[in-house]
Amino acid sequence: MLSRLLQPEIRSLLDARDFSTLKEVLSEWSPTDVAELISEFAESEQALIFRILPRDLAADIFEYIDFDLQVSLLKGLGKEEVAAILNEMSPDDRTALLEDLPGSAARQMITLLSAEERKIAVTLLGYPEESVGRLMTPDYIAVKPEWSINEVLNHIRQYGKDSETLNIIYVVDEKGKLVDDVRIRDIILASPGTKVSDLMDENFVALHVTDDQEKAVGVFKKYDRVALPVIDKMGLLIGIVTVDDVFDVAEAEATEDIHKIGGVEALDEPYSTIPILNMVKKRAVWLTILFIGEVLTAIAMGYFENEINKAIVLSVFIPLIISSGGNSGSQAATLVIRAMAIGEITLKDWWLIMRREILSGFSLGCILGTIGFLQVTILANFIGTIGEHWVLVGLTVGFSLIGIVLWGTFSGSMLPFILKRLGADPATSSAPLVATMVDVTGLVIYFTMAIIILSGTLL
Repeated sequence: MLSRLLQPEIRSLLDARDFSTLKEVLSEWSPTDVAELISEFAESEQALIFRILPRDLAADIFEYIDFDLQVSLLKGLGKEEVAAILNEMSPDDRTALLEDLPGSAARQMITLLSAEERKIAVTLLGYPEESVGRLMTPDYIAVKPEWSINEVLNHIRQYGKDSETLNIIYVVDEKGKLVDDVRIRDIILASPGTKVSDLMDENFVALHVTDDQEKAVGVFKKYDRVALPVIDKMGLLIGIVTVDDVFDVAEAEATEDIHKIGGVEALDEPYSTIPILNMVKKRAVWLTILFIGEVLTAIAMGYFENEINKAIVLSVFIPLIISSGGNSGSQAATLVIRAMAIGEITLKDWWLIMRREILSGFSLGCILGTIGFLQVTILANFIGTIGEHWVLVGLTVGFSLIGIVLWGTFSGSMLPFILKRLGADPATSSAPLVATMVDVTGLVIYFTMAIIILSGTLL
């Protein structure tokens, strides 16, 4: 918001080539505001603004810029400027940038790093793509149990500037093994002569370097931490993960699930920038699968062709019947998938969920069945084919809706459990997939109910 309000002022300084004043103004802004400002200018001016910024501020701002603009800026800057930015960036954000670049470009960027930063970058890039190791940063403060509070504070003053966070101080033994973590609040409030060991309770939570990033999201949520230590298989402290990086993972995971629930293969680029051809490919796969699935609906209708010919009025209510089943199934699937995603339910809760959804499905079916019966009653005054058998037709529609909605909620809630049990992503049981499945079974339920109720009259 600030960048938009002051954009005319920045524009006037650019036009006047008053770079010294512009540097002073931007140096007082937060990195996020400057990043937003840069994105609103033309490509040629973006690099110009970036060049006049102090190096440490430029590196901070670079981390808040989206990937496409980062690449554009790197192309517009000289090697020395790029090297300065990459060396100043936090290791976790730099890793995220390098892994998204083409291999040749990433290797070129790595050669611009200092020996120390290159070693860190190569190490982080060596971990599995979706692992905690790609998120962590080696910039943290570690102390020894035998140190006094005075020694700890002196250590923080000397090395704390480069630390990702000072909220938590980590305690390691002589081999570098993590033994505890201590809040900075406890250190500040302790007397100077107190030993670190006196503040320890050896009750800490740590992530393993090979843990999946999605697991890290759950751990952060469960323990409400701003940072968590990362250890290797020997228990050695090798880095930390901060909550801001986990927020990015959570957002990406939620976006992927939403795409899958909507029947779209997860996009690997922003919607506004993904090429149309790639977009079509992502959407065509599921649309093709669902289209083929709908052939079963046509087969079901063909199977009951005689019943439809005898009682044309039954076809009037087919859209109402199959949409109700699909809608109820989609609702149930969406609720269960989201509950799984945020850890509210697990595989062992399948029996509880099944009971709840059977009860919910029956209740919802009764509501819609009653409304369906009333609709038939009203339509009997306008559709002559219903005729004197409107009560039986109404009962057919009403009882069919009870069965179809019950089946829809049951199948929609159980399919995510089945997929998860098979090792697949529960979000794959997307709303369109559930709706397609229930369409077929809904027709079977509907015409079976019609045969039972209308035999000897319309059938």
